[in-house]
Formats: sequence, C-alpha cells, structure tokens
Amino acid sequence: MGGLQEKWDNIYQDKPEEPTASFVLSQYSYLLITEGIALDLACGQGGNALFLAQSGLEVQAWDTSPVAIEQLKKQAKLKKLDIDARVRDVITSPPLPESIDVLVVSFFLDRELCSQLYSALKPGGILFYQTYCQQKTSKQGPKNPDYLLADNELLQLFSQMKVRIYQQDAFLGDAKQGLRNQAILVAEKI
Repeated sequence: MGGLQEKWDNIYQDKPEEPTASFVLSQYSYLLITEGIALDLACGQGGNALFLAQSGLEVQAWDTSPVAIEQLKKQAKLKKLDIDARVRDVITSPPLPESIDVLVVSFFLDRELCSQLYSALKPGGILFYQTYCQQKTSKQGPKNPDYLLADNELLQLFSQMKVRIYQQDAFLGDAKQGLRNQAILVAEKI
C-alpha cells in the first residue's frame, strides 16, 4: 500500500465533514433490495456504507486508508449502525465470487478489477457505479486518464450485466445542467 495509503490518509485527515452517499445510490435507492449483503468498495469515509446500513442491509466497507475507516467507524457508532468497516486493499484482495448482493463503487476505477467485481455479485445482485469521465466540463476529479472513463466505457466494462440506469451527459446540450464530468451505472447480474 505504502504511498497510496499515505496519499489517501492525508486527504481524509483534512476532510472533517460528514460523508454523504453518492448521487447514483441516493437517486436510485428505490432499486435496492430489502435484505442481503452490501459492499461499499473503496469506501473512503463511507457515505455509501452509512446509507446502505440505514436501508437495512448487512454492510461491509473496505478502503486502503486507516484514517477513512476510523472516521467511518466513528460515524457508524454515532448513528448506531452496524457496519463491518475494514482496511483492505481492494486491488490485491477483491471480494470473493458470488459473495455480495449489492455492490457500490464511487469515484474509484481499476479496469482490471471489473471482471472480479462482476464475479463478486450473486445472481440478481445489483451494481451501483459512479466515477469520473475523460469528457469533463470542469477540472473536477483526477487528471490522470488511467482514472477517467472513455465515452460509454462503463457500459463496456460491465457489458455482461443488464443495464437498468446509465447516464453520461458529457458535452451534450447545456453544460450547466445535468450530471457532468461523471458516468453512472445501475446494473443487475442476471
């Protein structure tokens, strides 16, 4: 982990605000199942994990940053929510096959991990994914293209899934409206 863990520890150390759920999860939460195991992958401070736990799911939250995980544990305790929050390098230790009912990934991209994420979902499992794109209307998000989606790439990365919701506004129309700089996907493993 080393430098990557230190980088994220420093970022989270300076982010004292309460975490919030990603747009894709909060906007489309009506598509959540009512019971099962949910994973907030690369969870950061755990806004998605807190939201999932409040929805009644059994929640796991993994991140490489001990600082972020400690912040999440404090929030969960404060809100009286049961969340299994762990320091875990999701790239070297991805979830086991067919172990997750709901998988939430926000603002994290490792293309080589996507097939393992698909495998981690149980049949009927739901993926909520949101991250940054190459076609951006502002400097928001990473600059490194390794962490930016090409046009429609998220659909290609999870092509074996049934798409329920997809949005990538890019430069189309009025750039002051809509979800710019990001793509979102809600998909079901058939």
